[in-house]
Amino acid sequence: MLKEATLSDINEAAHLALLLWPGQSLEEFIKEITNLIIQHDATIMLAYHNTEAIGFAQCQLRYDYVEGTSSSPVGYLEGLYVKEAFRKQGYAKKLVNACEIWAKKKGCHEFASDCELENEVSLALHYKLGFSEANRIICFNKML
Repeated sequence: MLKEATLSDINEAAHLALLLWPGQSLEEFIKEITNLIIQHDATIMLAYHNTEAIGFAQCQLRYDYVEGTSSSPVGYLEGLYVKEAFRKQGYAKKLVNACEIWAKKKGCHEFASDCELENEVSLALHYKLGFSEANRIICFNKML
């Protein structure tokens, strides 16, 4: 089962986000996900196995330039996670499809995402989900 997260789903979504991005605290994710759920241009989709939340996708509208796109806004897959025991069972595809439908309803004609250059697992998943590579970049920074 899939559903769009509501305020009553914040803790489940935050625990899943922590599994994807372990560098933050649960409290930070609770605040962030609360803000996302109340925005009109962001959503969190949750996947369930029986009553257990086993995956999530975070999607937002991006109004700035998105690499490889030619319209605005663009639906953007910000994060996708499925618990290991439930991978390769179609949950990621269902979550992304739900985000694509959401973005289409918001007026988007394009949907985009990204992954780290060295993340071969994410790259393979993006291809499997129907994404095509738009560009490869390396970002730089330096302290001033």
